[in-house]
Amino acid sequence: MKRATRRRALYGALAASIGATVLIPSLAPATIEEQLARLPPPAPPDTCRNPVEGVWRSLRWYPGNGAWYQFTLEIHQRGDDLFGTIEAHSWDTPPTQMEPGVCRAGLDHWVVVEEAVGHMTDLRLTFGGTRWAVANAFCGTRPFAYNLDNFRGQIDTNIQEFQSVNNDGGAQIDEPTVFRRIRCFEPRTPPHPYVAPPTFQPPSRKRWGCGR
Repeated sequence: MKRATRRRALYGALAASIGATVLIPSLAPATIEEQLARLPPPAPPDTCRNPVEGVWRSLRWYPGNGAWYQFTLEIHQRGDDLFGTIEAHSWDTPPTQMEPGVCRAGLDHWVVVEEAVGHMTDLRLTFGGTRWAVANAFCGTRPFAYNLDNFRGQIDTNIQEFQSVNNDGGAQIDEPTVFRRIRCFEPRTPPHPYVAPPTFQPPSRKRWGCGR
């Protein structure tokens, strides 16, 4: 009898656990598919002449930080070297709440911008911050310290995705972070050659004297 009671209790706990996972799927670790489902559509492929340059965006909840992070990378290329910025937009709502909402007690909501550099070999790249500054502090505590983000991974140009892991030396260690390229830069217009205008000389006038 005690064994049956114990077995029923075990089954009940297991069912409750499965039920919680089904009812609140976002409490489970974020999968690649879940991250991609949150992102805007990719930039039209015919506007992207460069495989890496452009604006890339991710959105996921990071358990180590207990917060949502929307990272936006603006990447420019010079040879194999990369440069640009990383924008980290963070708010510490639960994993079931994807939007920060209005300011309230206990909500930290801010934006940090990092200057960033990186390197690309074939379609594998690294892109990491070198220094940071607070761009906005909407609610709660203004960040007084921030670990620089460092992304590394592979670009798939067919689907405009950068599948990376982030290492910031703190709470984010090899955290899978998927980016989608949402905008490409306009192709650079070659400088128009300068053509000097012809010298303007008015037609000469004949002078008529009174003694003619």
